[in-house]
Amino acid sequence: MRPSQLLAAVVALSATAASSNVFDNINALGEAKHMFIARQNDEQPTRSATREAATTESPKETGKASGSSTPTPTKDDDSKTTGKDASGTGKGDASSTGKGDSSGTGKGDSSGTGKATKTTGKPKVTNFGPDVQPGGIQMVTPSPLMGPQYYKVGDWVTFAWNYTSVSVMPDKVDVLASCSVNQGTYTIAVDHPAKATEVLWDTKSYKEKNPNGPDFVSEMYTLIIYDSNRTATEVPRPGYMAPFNQFYFGMYTPQLYKKWEDWECPNCLKNDALSLLASPTTRVIFLTFGTTLASFFYFANAFGLW
Repeated sequence: MRPSQLLAAVVALSATAASSNVFDNINALGEAKHMFIARQNDEQPTRSATREAATTESPKETGKASGSSTPTPTKDDDSKTTGKDASGTGKGDASSTGKGDSSGTGKGDSSGTGKATKTTGKPKVTNFGPDVQPGGIQMVTPSPLMGPQYYKVGDWVTFAWNYTSVSVMPDKVDVLASCSVNQGTYTIAVDHPAKATEVLWDTKSYKEKNPNGPDFVSEMYTLIIYDSNRTATEVPRPGYMAPFNQFYFGMYTPQLYKKWEDWECPNCLKNDALSLLASPTTRVIFLTFGTTLASFFYFANAFGLW
């Protein structure tokens, strides 16, 4: 045989040997009956229908357990049983609903609202960052451009102002006047509404309304305005109105009228024609002038100029 024929024979034998094991595991594909779909018989329920029926009947058992399905009473015992169920349902629903809704809501809402109402009277503290400056007050009446102001005791005095950089506005403010000479404090307004930025001070009826207050003196006074819920010496806080004490004004008490002939000058000599000579300053002036004149004539005569 030729070598090519011999090689072809060997390849054919090896292919035949390999194909003998192809159908050894033919059962792995399953039985032949599993490869066909059987016709369903309408008279016999299928497994899926049986499962659906079981699933549909399950709520009935749940209804009996929870008491939602009410049986038809036929005897007195049944009616009693039904009554117990109804009463049980009433207790279960009404009582639980009452405690959960009405009492719970009452405690949560009414009592909670009551606590919130009690805390309304106290000022709510709000903290601001260091970049927020304390609020202040700028006087409007009298205007700072008008210079020092002096008021006569017995007249009406008007003070008006504006708020600057106040983030938390106070509800009420107190307005006072203080004098450092007699260490007296004069009440102008107490619990004055903060939104009303003007106050009128009746200095004439002050002593009548404040009989135990200090008397007016002819001196300078300091106007003080601060939050009624705080003190006049409180440290300024960011966002809140700082106590104001930067406005000064004068108060004076008028003197009784006197005629010209009854008036006496405390620094003058009455009916003295030589009152100028009695002054030490005048005497020094005349002495210096006389000394200068005498020295001039003396030197003029000494140098032959006279």
